[in-house]
Amino acid sequence: MPVINNHLLRHAKRWIIIVIGFSVLLLGIALIFLPGPAILVIPLGLAILGTELLWARRLWKRIKGQKEEEEESRKAGEEESRKEV
Repeated sequence: MPVINNHLLRHAKRWIIIVIGFSVLLLGIALIFLPGPAILVIPLGLAILGTELLWARRLWKRIKGQKEEEEESRKAGEEESRKEV
């Protein structure tokens, strides 16, 4: 009997995380059109979903990688401007 309860608890936890993740993601999409920090809320929703869903994890890593590349290019640009001065 404890095995069944453990199995049910894992599935219940998974579904709760999925529902919360989709809610945050949908809120972020709504904030694209409404005033608010959509650029912060959408990745948060993907990060929550990424704990349980592979496609969300892959999308989160892709977005995170693009952000890191932008930061590196920005830092390189700042260093170049410092060298010119």
